[in-house]
Amino acid sequence: MKLLHLSDIHLTAPGSTIGGRDPRVNFERALAHALNDHHDAELMVITGDLSDWGDLADYHWLKQRIDEYPLPIRLCIGNHDRRAAFLSVFPDLADDNGFVQGIHDTAAGRCLFLDTAHPETHAGRYCEDRLGWLEARLAEHDGPFLLFMHHNPMPVHLGPLDQIRLLDEAPFRRLIGRHRAKIRHVFFGHCHLPLAGSVAGIPASSLRGTNHASFPLFSETTLLSACDLPQSYGVVFFGGDYVTVHMVEYGYDGPIRIEGSPDYQAWDRETMVR
Repeated sequence: MKLLHLSDIHLTAPGSTIGGRDPRVNFERALAHALNDHHDAELMVITGDLSDWGDLADYHWLKQRIDEYPLPIRLCIGNHDRRAAFLSVFPDLADDNGFVQGIHDTAAGRCLFLDTAHPETHAGRYCEDRLGWLEARLAEHDGPFLLFMHHNPMPVHLGPLDQIRLLDEAPFRRLIGRHRAKIRHVFFGHCHLPLAGSVAGIPASSLRGTNHASFPLFSETTLLSACDLPQSYGVVFFGGDYVTVHMVEYGYDGPIRIEGSPDYQAWDRETMVR
């Protein structure tokens, strides 16, 4: 099975830019690139920061694009989103407590979409109601599960990003740790960085978004950073006993060289081009 992971699309009003990049244009480019190369994907998931300011118009535009797109798309919300505005356009995505949480079954497992947004802060929260929802979903099914969320559920050891990580990370990790045998992978966004690791013993990964990128300044401890690295989306392959995650930098516009055969017997100093 193949799945597409997008994050941090940060839609804005037409013609508006972030860091000199137009989020709507770059999201359209991501959709076109993904469909051209991965039309066989079973599902696309976008893990939050759908709108840069939570504007209602952004969600209406996004719904139109999703309805037109030939692949199924599921959504999470992030710290830049406004839950009420989002749910006024996507009311079917609310759980019983009014959070943006849901389920989607795939060939690789049952996907759970988590709502880690909290009003008036860029940090993530996962309250008792949301923990209860997740506990019930994990207990009612044999799995395997794939979890999708916006905020990083573990420290990334970059000071400004860790200030706005999932602040309820300890109870969240305890909960998923009790079910780790049934959870194949945790996907998240928020950091605008390619990241890989584990959460309570469960593999986890993230990636740059479809518009602007961060840069890991380990010496800087107070301010968020940005750079002009290429826009990206993720391509995930699932086998019976493995998960492979690619970050596709579709925003790269430099040369791509063909260097020759991977066959060792074909390698020699005369035929290899560098």
